[in-house]
Amino acid sequence: MSMKIAAENSPEFPMKTKVNSVVIVREYNEERDKLGVEEIERRCETGQRGKPTLVTDLMGDPVCRVRHFPSHIALVAEYGEEKEIVGVIRGCVKTVTTGGSNFVKLAYLLGLRVSPTHRRLGIGTKLVQKLEEWCKQQGAEYSYMATDCGNEASINLFTRKCSYTKFRTPTMLVQPVHAHYKPVGAGISIVRLPRKSAETIYRRVFANSEFFPKDIDLILSSNLNLGTFMAVPKKFVPRWDPKTGILPPSFAILSVWNTKEVFKLQLKGVSALKYAFCVGSRLLDAWMPWLRLPSFPDVFRQFGVYFLYGLHMEGKHASLLMKSLCAFAHNMARDDGECGALVAEVGAKDPVRETIPHWRKFSWAEDLWCIKKIGAVDEDRNERCPPSDWMKSRSSTSVIFVDPRDI
Repeated sequence: MSMKIAAENSPEFPMKTKVNSVVIVREYNEERDKLGVEEIERRCETGQRGKPTLVTDLMGDPVCRVRHFPSHIALVAEYGEEKEIVGVIRGCVKTVTTGGSNFVKLAYLLGLRVSPTHRRLGIGTKLVQKLEEWCKQQGAEYSYMATDCGNEASINLFTRKCSYTKFRTPTMLVQPVHAHYKPVGAGISIVRLPRKSAETIYRRVFANSEFFPKDIDLILSSNLNLGTFMAVPKKFVPRWDPKTGILPPSFAILSVWNTKEVFKLQLKGVSALKYAFCVGSRLLDAWMPWLRLPSFPDVFRQFGVYFLYGLHMEGKHASLLMKSLCAFAHNMARDDGECGALVAEVGAKDPVRETIPHWRKFSWAEDLWCIKKIGAVDEDRNERCPPSDWMKSRSSTSVIFVDPRDI
């Protein structure tokens, strides 16, 4: 059940800009704000002239990226007497691990957009501040945001004006989906796990990780979750029953999240030469399929993405099992027809990082996460482990669980 502020009780937060025009920050109303928010998204994704731009189509639902969190909200900024929508931000609150057995209520801020014609007026800062106020009302102790390390404007806004601290730098790995199937290793079985079994295993193997969501059961039962799969040596399969909760001595596990039902991507603004090269690679692959060329997918039309999460491996054959599992996921995406890429995000020092197939040119080593303490820590939350400041404590794990709902 949504914990959003009821629309009729939503507070309005007036502010005055440098040009003495009043800006009101209030909760998003789908009926009257949808077109205005869509226009902001369009204007903010035009990119720099002459440079490629990855455009996101929210498919008519400006709140789609937070809708799958039980506690979520979107705020908009209205400008002037005409009440023009000039800014938007989304947020949610969830309970996650901090490493070890501690849980905290954490707010996630995302989708901040300010119209290019109304920037440097403090609108972005005000949207962040009012969203933080809502998050504190929901009991959040920390809030965080994620951005590309090269997005200086976003980093400066959050770190300089909103007092966020650079916190974690997970690695984003992207693998294009090709026309050819990838072989799954010989002697390896891919088993689809029942939801309850997947939940039990995840709560065990990610108990000491950071950002593992307490409501993992809701994620696994979502219609966007295409399944949880485990790669196991075939010799172990006859004497292993996943329902017992006993793990085989060697295995790899991951889940697949279907983001193309939430948003789609499209690459625009590439040069004619690059466009011709990409099209040519596909034509050559079609004419001579026996060469099994890694042709470039058609990203110039809208395409979807499968997000791989919950990646974990153990045992003697762990690396081979994980690679086979990623090949299996690739083949799922290939059969989909509308999926252009597989994406995974893991801790920079997580052992699975080196085994996940990806193209370096389309991946990036550091996706910056910034964090801020916004509320008092509940000292009675865990009697065995006294509360500590997550921001100041040294990380006890290299594993970060990336919630697929955050993507």
